[in-house]
Amino acid sequence: MRECRPWGSVRGVLGDRHPYRDQALNRTQPGLPLKKGRCGTMTHDYKRNGTTTLFAALDILQGKVIGDCYKRHRHQEFLKFLRRIDREFPGKTPLHLVMDNYGTHGTPEVKAWMAKHPRFVAHYVPTSCSWLNLIERWFAELTNKRIRRGSFLSVDDLIAAIEEFLAAWNEHPKPFVWTATVDSILAKLSRCRQTLEQIQAGCTLPKRRKRKSS
Repeated sequence: MRECRPWGSVRGVLGDRHPYRDQALNRTQPGLPLKKGRCGTMTHDYKRNGTTTLFAALDILQGKVIGDCYKRHRHQEFLKFLRRIDREFPGKTPLHLVMDNYGTHGTPEVKAWMAKHPRFVAHYVPTSCSWLNLIERWFAELTNKRIRRGSFLSVDDLIAAIEEFLAAWNEHPKPFVWTATVDSILAKLSRCRQTLEQIQAGCTLPKRRKRKSS
């Protein structure tokens, strides 16, 4: 039995699950490589050769990621991925899934499957709060280190690149660790709320002080 404490006391594996759609973009010209005195470049225009949807689950205790690419994002694909998670983590260990409230995740078929597999416990992040889901941090790694500057002639090329990155990641997985404290987050939210209330009330926001040059 493994233990994590994201919301007080929750035992078991916390699986972050989220769909991620990416495009197979083929740049109109090859980018210039990085060299001394010049950053790497890539063209602004491209040809889109299709898209794929990546379902991924992050084991926050070990940092390993399970991922599958599908053509579509329906409850059928979601159920296939849930069954894979069930196989990857055999036994009776509770599996806590953090995901957004997209309609596919709450269809009657998905609810029926969850009812038959009570060890799956769903936790939905609020709307526009996907940053609360740690799998989003892994998607950023995938985008920045493998996808963004890539050029893919087909969806198959894109899927191959994703699977290559996924395999390399799982060879030496590293768990993500929250660095912001609850107090710092709440303090920031309080400042944002105060600013919003001032705007709604029509108040003039205080001007920032200009720094004196030394």
